[in-house]
Amino acid sequence: MAARPALKAVLVDLNGTLHIEDSAVPGAQEALKRLRSAPVTIRFVTNTTKECKRELLERLTKLGFDIAENEIFTSLTAARNLLEQKQVRPLLLVDDKALPDFTGIATNDPNAVVIGLAPEHFHYEMMNKAFRLILDGAPLIAIHKARYFKKKDGLALGPGPFVTGLEYATDTKATVVGKPEKTFFLEALRGTDCTPEDAVMIGDDCRDDVGGAQKAGMRGILVRTGKYRPADEDKINPAPYLTCENFPEAVEHILERLL
Repeated sequence: MAARPALKAVLVDLNGTLHIEDSAVPGAQEALKRLRSAPVTIRFVTNTTKECKRELLERLTKLGFDIAENEIFTSLTAARNLLEQKQVRPLLLVDDKALPDFTGIATNDPNAVVIGLAPEHFHYEMMNKAFRLILDGAPLIAIHKARYFKKKDGLALGPGPFVTGLEYATDTKATVVGKPEKTFFLEALRGTDCTPEDAVMIGDDCRDDVGGAQKAGMRGILVRTGKYRPADEDKINPAPYLTCENFPEAVEHILERLL
């Protein structure tokens, strides 16, 4: 670790790390202010597909976080970029609140399937429609494959089990665009003049946040909030660079040890 260059960028997960739905992690707002006093670029990276970037920013602002829209990089953004590159018309299995991030993308006569977290769409008829499209050659694009996420009333299934079901039924593999894909982390750093070796990722998901970031060449800090479960740090190899109780403790470590 001593051979690494000085830290230049900090990537921060949102739900589970800074907040859980409409409740901020205690002390997170003040910790973010302290981090902003350091000479680092900050990006907020999230796999959330429950809402568009505009609504997500409104939620964070109401919680007292000082965040600009251009600092947020979402898996929805990555998915839209891929759709534009492939020039396909998707069947969008995403939450209705996420649809504004796909404004302008043609969806008539779909020839691709895009799947995020969409509980209202995860019923037999819609999944069967996706199944038939994929059998006919439509690419399957997973915004991410998280197993579960944290809600106020406990853990809840993520899109991963539904993506895996479609993969199994159609004998195909999805293209995944969100965390933990290396390309997601590299895209998040685009325009920052930072390399992965200059960056650290803070998140509550050991595999998607920390494991993905470390495979991309970053350091990863796991926080014991949100979806964290005891012994999560043992699920990846190499282990997290650091495990902290929460985001404020992670910021304290960065300010004291990595600058």
